This record gives sequence, C-alpha cells and structure tokens, in this order.
Amino acid sequence: MSKRITLEELQSYLWNSAVLLRTNIDAGAYKQYIFPLLFFKRICDVYDEETAKAYEEYGDEAAEFDPSEIHTFVVPEGYHWNDVRAVAENVGDAIVKAFRKVENANLDKLQGIFGDGSWTNKNRLPDRLLKDLLEHFSTKTLSIANCPEDELGQGYEYLIKKFADDSGHTAQEFYTNRTVVHLMTEMLKPESGESIYDPTCGSAGMLISSIAYLKEQNKEWRNVAVYGQEINALTSAIGRMNLFLHGVKDFNIVNGDTLKSPAFVENGRLKQFDLCLANPPYSISQWDRAAFESDKYGRNFLGVPPQGRADYAFIQHIIASLKPDTGRCAILLPHGVLFRNEESAMRERLVRSDKIECIIGLGPNLFYNSPMEACIMICRMSKRPERRGQVLFINAVNEVERKNAQSYLNDGHIKRIASAYENYRDDADFAKIATISDIAGNDFSLSIPLYVKPKTVETTEDARSLQGHYRDWLAASRDMRQEYEKLNEMLRKEVGDNE
Repeated sequence: MSKRITLEELQSYLWNSAVLLRTNIDAGAYKQYIFPLLFFKRICDVYDEETAKAYEEYGDEAAEFDPSEIHTFVVPEGYHWNDVRAVAENVGDAIVKAFRKVENANLDKLQGIFGDGSWTNKNRLPDRLLKDLLEHFSTKTLSIANCPEDELGQGYEYLIKKFADDSGHTAQEFYTNRTVVHLMTEMLKPESGESIYDPTCGSAGMLISSIAYLKEQNKEWRNVAVYGQEINALTSAIGRMNLFLHGVKDFNIVNGDTLKSPAFVENGRLKQFDLCLANPPYSISQWDRAAFESDKYGRNFLGVPPQGRADYAFIQHIIASLKPDTGRCAILLPHGVLFRNEESAMRERLVRSDKIECIIGLGPNLFYNSPMEACIMICRMSKRPERRGQVLFINAVNEVERKNAQSYLNDGHIKRIASAYENYRDDADFAKIATISDIAGNDFSLSIPLYVKPKTVETTEDARSLQGHYRDWLAASRDMRQEYEKLNEMLRKEVGDNE
C-alpha cells in the first residue's frame, strides 16, 4: 500500500538505484540512466494519481475527458511504466520507445528531455540489469501525495551531489557547491514576479535556489519566470527534469552555446532579466573569439578577451543581459579575473562603468577535485546613490568548514558574508570599501589583499585524511599542468608570430 516517503527513505531508494549500475556503468555515466528513469517513473505515478482523482470527482465521465485536461503530462496508452515493466526481453528498446512516445505526447514541455542514453546496448545494459532497475524503482510510488514536489526535489539534488562525489572531476560540469549557491542567492534576494537567468545553468541548481529562497521568505514564487542555457545536452535535460521535480513550471531551459548562439533574443537584441546567477566555465580556450570581435549583440563593450580565457566574454554577456533598472548579478569566477594583466584594459572599463558593487573572495577546496579559491563578483546596473563610485571588498577566505573531505560554507559563514554585503561598510580585516579612485591607484587591480589586509591567524590542524591530501595534491598538480600547457602554447604562438 502507498504511503508518505520520508526523505531518508527517498535518498536510500534513489542511491540504491545507482548502486545497481556499478558493475556495468562508470560513475560519470550514472546520471545518463538514473535521472531519465526516475523522471519517467514520477510522470507515470502522477498520471495514475491524476486519473484516480478525476474518477473520484467526475465518475465514469472522466473517461471522456481529453487527457491533457486532467494530466500534467500525457502518458500514451501502451507506454506507461507498467507496460515497460511487463516486457521480458529487449527491455532497453521498450524503454526508449516509451521515452519517445511520452516526449512526443508533450512536445511543448518534454521534447528531448530523456536524452539519448545507450539503452539498447546489451553489453552495457543487459535485460537482467534493466529489469532489476525497473523492479527497484517499482518498490515505491512517486505520487505527489507520497512524495511532494519539494521533497522529491531534495532527493533529486541529493542524487546530483552523490553523483558528483562519486564521479570526481566530471562533477563540475553540472554541480556547483550548493552552499556557495545559497550565499549568492541570499545576497541578490530574488523577488516575486522577477525574471531569473543563468547563462550556464548546468543542472539548474542556481535557478532552483532562487525559487527556494522565495519559498523560505513565504513570498509568491509561481509568478517567477526562469530562464537558462546549457551547452551540454544531457546536463540541460537534467536541469529541466530538476525544475519539473521541484514543481517549477514557468521556465525555459535551452541546450546551446551561450557565447556562440545566445538563446534569449527579442527584436534582435539580448533579452534582459532582473537577476542573473552564474558559474561560467573557468578560463576556457575553445571558444569563437573571432565572432565575438564583431558580436552582433554588442557584448564586447569592454573589449575582446584573449583566446585562452573567455571569462570576460561571459561577464560581458551577463551584464548585457540585465535590465537597466532592476538588473543585478552574482558571478562565480576564478581569482585571475581580478588582476590578470591580459585583461587589464577590460577590467579598467568595467570598474569605470561603476557596475561592480562587491567582490567576495572565497576559501579553498569549495569545488570538486580542486583546491582552487574562487571569487564572487556582484554587479548592479543601478546602484543605490550612497554606493555609487564604490566597490566593497570582502575577504571571506577563512569562512569555510571542512568535513569528510568536503569543504562548505555553514549558516554562520553565509550570514556573516551576506550581512557584510548588506551593511556595506568597513569591517576590520573582513570588509573594506574602496572608491574607484582607490582602485585606479592600484592600476585597476581588484585583487582583494590590496584592499582588505588579512589578519594573521594561528594555523589550525588540518583535518584532511591522507586520501584527502592526495586528492587535493592531485587536483593541484592537474591544474598546474593545464596552466603550464597554456603558457607553452602562448609562447609557441608568440614565437610563431615573430618569425
């Protein structure tokens, strides 16, 4: 008999589905199979729940209704979860057919959402394994009564994090440390009725965090318009599923390259939003710099970034995508954007434009498989009068906690950083206001130690395990090799240009 599922039961149920794949599938590919199957199960169980409610309310007349009138998603006859579960052989083929039929019956919402996993590859996914997966998922009924949207969404986020933990370096493409995301949301304070945008949205964690903030504030969230673009097709599908499972219905997530082909354009101009949260890919070198030089949307108003680092291309795209009155953004970036010489002219123009409101330096190890430190850049298109001509620098490098080889911001860290931004005043060795003139005196470097002098603190015991030390060293070595290769490439190019 169906019953309300606790969060602990849900988490165990979801993770055990992935455990079934361990002997056949690499950890990095779990998401390609578990997420679509979970979403299909949810759709079918809610479909059954809605059918039962319709019969309860209207009796036999319900059989005459158009399915779209009583269902969130239509499940075509013969392609329900139970139909697939009953198949004895060629199970992968049955799953694919059901996915495509459900997508086609709900094209305006679900086109392409189940991805293109290799379900019919019997070497990878034999019938026995798929039957085990189907039977495992069938042990619980994922109706809304049993598993409300917020709770299923929490379970889904748990699974995303577990996949990130399990798959290591590949996690960065679809998972940003959620405590950092919560901090960014807390500082931007979304409002009811606003439009929220993430140009590199991954699994939509930042967009969902904005909705969660409104719910926590007891503010209306259903009237918020959510937009995102993601270059990885599977990850964009995961983002769409994630939003649906959190109960968000008014959203538009597009699979595509934001720099090359921005998805949201109105009358030949970039669509503008009230709020943008983003964690663009750091310092990518594979992007179309030549096209950006003559960008038809005018996103090169600060200049054209070097080929080896597209960070300022994303920064300019985001600023160009903000409304002139309410527009504000929080962007997670590598520290290099604050001081690298090759971007100095663009940085100077950005500072002089008086759009930067705050720079926050974060502590180390907040990102998967990397000890790097990052920063948050907050820009506001129309600053409050008393903040104009100023930038607040916050040195939050020591605001970090480490447990079980994971680093995160606890509630106290988030509150301290967000309060410093809200108060916007000098705070000893933690926060410092600098004028544009002050920054000009430092050749427009935004390096945080130039403005906030760190207090010397006693060295605390490092709680990392030997394995944790090795993992962090390995990540640092990998980062160093990548930077060394970039430097060699630049030198080779310079030598070639001079010959």
